[in-house]
Amino acid sequence: MINMNLKNQSISTREQVYHMLKDQILSLKLAPGTNISEKEISEQFQVSRTPVRESFLKLSQEGLLDIYPQRGTFVSLIDLDLVEEARFMREHLEKAIIKLACECLPKDTMIALEMNLNMQRICIKEKDYKKMFELDEEFHRTIFAGCNKEKTWLIIQQMNVHFNRSRMLRLVTDYNWDGILLQHESIFKAIQNQDVQEAEQLMEEHLKLVIIDKELLKKEHPHYFK
Repeated sequence: MINMNLKNQSISTREQVYHMLKDQILSLKLAPGTNISEKEISEQFQVSRTPVRESFLKLSQEGLLDIYPQRGTFVSLIDLDLVEEARFMREHLEKAIIKLACECLPKDTMIALEMNLNMQRICIKEKDYKKMFELDEEFHRTIFAGCNKEKTWLIIQQMNVHFNRSRMLRLVTDYNWDGILLQHESIFKAIQNQDVQEAEQLMEEHLKLVIIDKELLKKEHPHYFK
């Protein structure tokens, strides 16, 4: 059952329903292929069907829900073609960003990255996959922000829905996250040393983990993929 408490009156009911549903889908609490209904969600969230219907439509436009007339609404299966397209885009943009970061990343950004790495180490000890995913995203976003390219990061997010679910599934499936942390630490050191070539290579290898992981994930969870 999905649990929600609509207390934040500064955000519309539709937006709260939308964000909670999206979080449930991206965190895999609503697994790919799950059938959901307006009636079920409106009862669980204790809201009318209108904000639920509007949220369903928005999530459908983002590729997270499949709506079939007369059949129902389903959490979309993960599309590996879209995963690869998002990975390709991120690889090329993030290699460009990491080059900028090596040239002149502000001191406060470096401190933020170091704090992020410390939190990642704690998450690994606690086996908190959801927080680890959030910190992974924040690590990359912080580099973009430090290079004054936050709008570029927002554009990337529009392509990331299937990519992010595959990454989340990897964290859930495999608790051996030390490799991810080690790569982040190496990227941080390359920025610190202003070693452009090393940083670009590390970022490319880091983002190509998805290619290696996808066959394992398809084998472990075949019903989650198109």
